Amino acid sequence: MAKKADKTRARLPRGFVDRHASDIRAVDEMCAKIREVYERYGFDPVETPIFEYTDALGKFLPDQDRPNEGVFSVQDDDEQWLSLRYDLTAPLARHVAENFNDIQLPYRTYRAGYVFRNEKPGPGRFRQFMQFDADTVGAPGVAADAEMCMMMADVMEALGIARGDYVIRVNNRKVLDGVMEAIGVSDEAQKLTVLRAIDKLDKFGPEGVKLLLGEGRWDGGKEGEGDFTKGAGLDKNAIEKILVLFNVGSISDDVIENHPRAELRRRQGGMTGAELEAHRADLVFGGYARLLYDTPTGMNGASELREIWNLVTSAGYGDGRIRIDPSVVRGLEYYTGPVFEAELTAEIPNEKGEIVRFGSVGGGGRYDGLVSRFRGQPVPATGFSIGVSRLATALKNLGKLGQDPVLPPVLVTVMDGDTEAMAKYQQFTQALRAAGIRAEMYQGNWKKFGNQLKYADRRGSPLAIIQGANERANGEVQIKDLIEGKKLSAEIETNEEWREARVAQLTVSEDELVETVRKMLAAQAGGAA
Repeated sequence: MAKKADKTRARLPRGFVDRHASDIRAVDEMCAKIREVYERYGFDPVETPIFEYTDALGKFLPDQDRPNEGVFSVQDDDEQWLSLRYDLTAPLARHVAENFNDIQLPYRTYRAGYVFRNEKPGPGRFRQFMQFDADTVGAPGVAADAEMCMMMADVMEALGIARGDYVIRVNNRKVLDGVMEAIGVSDEAQKLTVLRAIDKLDKFGPEGVKLLLGEGRWDGGKEGEGDFTKGAGLDKNAIEKILVLFNVGSISDDVIENHPRAELRRRQGGMTGAELEAHRADLVFGGYARLLYDTPTGMNGASELREIWNLVTSAGYGDGRIRIDPSVVRGLEYYTGPVFEAELTAEIPNEKGEIVRFGSVGGGGRYDGLVSRFRGQPVPATGFSIGVSRLATALKNLGKLGQDPVLPPVLVTVMDGDTEAMAKYQQFTQALRAAGIRAEMYQGNWKKFGNQLKYADRRGSPLAIIQGANERANGEVQIKDLIEGKKLSAEIETNEEWREARVAQLTVSEDELVETVRKMLAAQAGGAA
């Protein structure tokens, strides 16, 4: 007996997902709104390939001796290592350096595309995901950073996120370096441990961060419970200085309003949103001044933040949309100045219906050293990256995305398979398409007409077009309202009643087909509304 050939097992690689029509359309809808804002700010699109030479990805990604570390890499026929891009920033740096003499500086550009991480996947963590970036290369002043923050606020609102439901938080790597200097931390490994602990403020709160800054923290909250994360080993005085400063950015509005310096405004009837944020900023800058007064790097970073704050407030964005926040820590490997993060503050249901805070949906900062890797000379740059999949999920759960489903196609059924009949069916289909109506001609086994209506039902088709030999001889066509028919058929009990009722079906001349379909679709839309 002949052995059956082995079948290849269909399986999706770990950390990757298939995208379906509703997800694709929702992301396209979202990206169109983001693109409109980027274009309005004067940014132009550029596209780079998904593969780069591995050494072009930068020292902050794979090691030279481990070309597959963190990225997916292959060797070409010249035995050179190529890697799938890890983000969209490193390819842009390579593109700018390679075309430096041909591009106009400042170079303002945006691009969307998939990036790839050769990392262990987990819940909500994929190996392929989409980013949507905007960057300005060749602008040394922090006005470019301030513009990035304002543009991100405009993107949030273009996507339907209300003011108060998001915030663009801003900090500066120079401030963070100044803090390290002020508390006497010079070891690079210890610096990273401290900064990563600060970055956990939202997740673990002040007490959890205090443990991470000290000896360490048990995941379970008590000694011996869960895994142990070794801390930064700072003394009590250094920990206290850090917590005092980094808690300022998260001070609640009522605490600020009850601060002695706010008493006069409170007596005058309360603080406006802009006044509240201005007072919060004063508290932050006061904290910087007390901790960083003898660290030139830190004071320079604070000065840049003050300039950004002045620019965004003068443009009307100092009302809570943009906030100076010492706890923002990101891009430890390559950001050199201001860093910013877009955070959703609204409580949003996740896929399981649980109410959660989505937190960060994008971020960026100044990376003056990245292009310089290729050119050996300073090339200032700043940019912002939106996590498309994460933001799209939040928007869908908020009811801000994918709420206008695409109407399924009208189905032109096939009653006869001869050349004349098939030509007619195709003619009807193309006439509907030419009028801007989604339509398809049935391509399955047409001899079982019941299967065609079942297919239309599964597709959600609103109408079916039917023409047999008699209708064709009379120049007529039947249009069956499948939406209304489904409602009425529930009230019909016998086949005789069905045949007599010809449920939700009418006959029109071929010339009236398109206009009648248009009217019936409009009536359905009105009924749905």
